[in-house]
Amino acid sequence: MTRIVTITLNPAVDLSTSVDIIQPVAKLRGKSQRRDPGGGGVNVARVIKRLGGEACAIYPVGGAIGTLLRRLLDQEGVASRTFTIAGETRENFFVGEIASGKQYRFILPGARLSETEWQECLKLVSEIEPFPRFLVASGSLPDGVPDDFYARLIRIARQRGARVFLDTSGPALAAAVADGVDLIKPNLREMQELAGSEASNAGEWEAAARAIVAQGKVAAVALTMGHLGAALVTRDEVLRAAPIPITPRSAVGAGDSFLGALTWRVADGASLADAFHTAVAAGAAALLHPGTELCRPDDVRRLADQVTIERL
Repeated sequence: MTRIVTITLNPAVDLSTSVDIIQPVAKLRGKSQRRDPGGGGVNVARVIKRLGGEACAIYPVGGAIGTLLRRLLDQEGVASRTFTIAGETRENFFVGEIASGKQYRFILPGARLSETEWQECLKLVSEIEPFPRFLVASGSLPDGVPDDFYARLIRIARQRGARVFLDTSGPALAAAVADGVDLIKPNLREMQELAGSEASNAGEWEAAARAIVAQGKVAAVALTMGHLGAALVTRDEVLRAAPIPITPRSAVGAGDSFLGALTWRVADGASLADAFHTAVAAGAAALLHPGTELCRPDDVRRLADQVTIERL
């Protein structure tokens, strides 16, 4: 078993295309089409594979789209452990408008999971031998899954001595933080929900992250702040990365690329600070390409030279 296992309860197949201009009623003829595996943990596993690591993705599959999802991951060489659900795996679709350069993202609801189905996921994780050193739990929880699902997952990992990196939002994030977790990767919206207040600048956002770490339940917060850059907050230090000056073509997959690169480096023995440096480059690299593509290794290496980090 690999050192890294990712868990995705609400995976998808992401379909992307582009049209000249988006307007009502008229037939909008796509210029191309691309299908990629999607969902937080699935994307994290894909990024780790691209960067030279190995990760096993655990996720549910249902219907023809679920079969396609598994096949797409097999084509990328990403190892999978799946469990079958009665509902159909979802599709998301992304449309780029050529005239304006804007991207429109349509995220569809996932299939509702029964208690038997989501319990099967916990059983799959608990039975892994040898147990991985890192679990990455990422993405939304579909209907039917309790808000404390990730907290339950964290308890399993804690009993086996594994570290958990978490990227989710809302009640699922709050429940996991209340139980204790090694690292969370919120964006600004998720941090606002968790902290219960909105900040106006990078310093205030970092202060909110420090307050969460100070409570003793979260060891590290890797905060992605869009145009404000990113921050890494631990009990011992606060690092701020300035945004890399690039022209973004798509926002899809930036957070997953960030977390995938961070996990890959830490699992390979790097310090959190060094891993954060690579993660910032990977998050920016994902912005360079249209559609649903994640970061490319050559872009990550090139942009890593442009990352500037300040210790606060």
